[in-house]
Amino acid sequence: MSEKLALESVLHEDRIYKPSADFVRNAWVPDYQKLYDESVKDIEKFWEKVAQDLEWFRPWNKVLQWDYPFSNWFVGASCNIVHNALDRHINTWRRHKVALLWEGENGDRRTITYHQLYCEVNRLANALIGMGVKRGDRVTIYLPVIPEIAVSMLACAKIGAVHSVVFGGFSAEALRDRIQDAESKIVITADGAYYRNTIVPLKENANKAVAQCPTVEHVIVVRRTGKETPAGRNDITWEDALRGQSIECSTEHMDSNDLLYVLYTSGSTGKPKGILHRHGGYMVGAYITTKWIFDLKETDLYWCPADPGWVTGHSYIVYGPLLNGATQFICEGAPDYPQPDRWWSIVERHQVNILYGTPTAIRLFMKYGEEWPKKHDLSSLRLLGTVGEPINPEAWIWYHKNIGRERCPIVDTWWQTETGAIMISPLPSYPLKPGSAAKPFPGIVADVVDREGNTQPANVGGYLVIRKPWPSMLASIYKDPERYRQQYWSIVPGVYTTGDAAVRDSDGYIRVMGRMDDVLNVAGHRLGTMEIESALVHHPAVAEAAVIGKPHDIKGEVPKAFVTLRPGFEKNAALVEQLKEHVAEQIGKIARPEEIDFLDRLPKTRSGKIMRRLLKARERGEAYGDISTLEPGSIPDEE
Repeated sequence: MSEKLALESVLHEDRIYKPSADFVRNAWVPDYQKLYDESVKDIEKFWEKVAQDLEWFRPWNKVLQWDYPFSNWFVGASCNIVHNALDRHINTWRRHKVALLWEGENGDRRTITYHQLYCEVNRLANALIGMGVKRGDRVTIYLPVIPEIAVSMLACAKIGAVHSVVFGGFSAEALRDRIQDAESKIVITADGAYYRNTIVPLKENANKAVAQCPTVEHVIVVRRTGKETPAGRNDITWEDALRGQSIECSTEHMDSNDLLYVLYTSGSTGKPKGILHRHGGYMVGAYITTKWIFDLKETDLYWCPADPGWVTGHSYIVYGPLLNGATQFICEGAPDYPQPDRWWSIVERHQVNILYGTPTAIRLFMKYGEEWPKKHDLSSLRLLGTVGEPINPEAWIWYHKNIGRERCPIVDTWWQTETGAIMISPLPSYPLKPGSAAKPFPGIVADVVDREGNTQPANVGGYLVIRKPWPSMLASIYKDPERYRQQYWSIVPGVYTTGDAAVRDSDGYIRVMGRMDDVLNVAGHRLGTMEIESALVHHPAVAEAAVIGKPHDIKGEVPKAFVTLRPGFEKNAALVEQLKEHVAEQIGKIARPEEIDFLDRLPKTRSGKIMRRLLKARERGEAYGDISTLEPGSIPDEE
């Protein structure tokens, strides 16, 4: 089978889902093509119009200053993202609107209005100023998914400090490296976090890390669990830090291109990259993508079950929803603990309207079966979303049928830590194709090209690139502008190279196939691991699948698959052969896995991403490296 036909076979071009008439009637329904064509005809005019929705202390004198490959957006403008995310709501009817609904794994609950959030942010901001934190200083945040993580980020931004959030699943060593690179002055942590009825030892990790970080002057500790923890250098409790602090604090006037945060990516190899984002452009991108893609309404309860330690939590928990004055739900803990219906129980109990989850979580729920969501009334949901990795069509259809009850559109979003905001996604009233992120967001010029930058014809895979700058793009890599230039702007000449492979169908819909290093070259045929994984999950026995390339003397490399089974199916040689033939039937013989191993669990991070690099290390007999972000019990050789 040719590469073109192989790709066509998994695009499911015959399956187009249109949102219900009821949804379209009440949704923001633009003429996408007209809007898009106008936006890319003059991207500066488009983004300037969006920026005018927000409040600026001083207007810009130039929308974009482009010194390839470095950008400055809204040049000359003065702003602060916290003014738009919080301060401006306090003088409106939203003052007493609920900003955050929170639940802890242990059953703790809190409801926080915009005014209450404003007061808490100001108190912490004043405490940080009292500790000597100045504009441009870095503050590392190492917290569970509790309201204090949002408070900490907003308080830093309010006074012009640069926050660096480190995911609570990282080890002491990983935390140390990020504190050292950022040269942070303050660390904000907690005595622990609840996760599957255990306490994650955040404070102990922080103590080990800070002991090797001489730039840290104070450690603020939130008492989350009540667990006694060893005292570290210059500790102060959250309560003591905020005691007596004023509920008013002036918001720092920042240049539009001043740094807002540094977020370290957890690459599989090499030194973590400190991705830099700025107040003005990032604010504009997070604001409009949240508003349009999720069709946000004042009465919605929005839920993104991510961790603010990742960029999804930055853009679509802390900043995007608050910029739009939304009410959102956040929670601590695993999606399937204490029962596999935790998410569905929350949706029913709180009447959640918008759910923005991960394909990995959806496949996990598929494994548990349809009976769990069937126990709950999910009629409050009106829109679903996915984020984090490409979603295979089978998981998309399960999500649409069993959670959306065949009436909720699914916005399958593609973006990166580096892009700051969603780049490719259907707008919610747009026709949908399972497994496709649809088309670029207005103002985004995305393309699928060959190595020389030539646009690929329909149904031929290539590099996913962005041809023109956008407001929420990364400013650079912290302390390493040359790495920024080489990694993102030198692979394909003249464009931002995402590192992902993609294919565009005859309707212009883009399907992201996964990382370029996850694209196999089998006897000259390029096959995305995602395609093979999708074919495997299509089989009724398979709950989840991960595919890696294995060296082959003749073919160069061949696919090797790792699968977990649904209940009721047995691991045996007959099933292995059946699965191999199933892939061959779905895609073609060229995609037939050379080997299939059964695992009880695939290795995943706590945020739900499958760690294929660990499967590669397992196959090669290599050390796993840092596994601090792994879900407990998911080491790949534990069967």
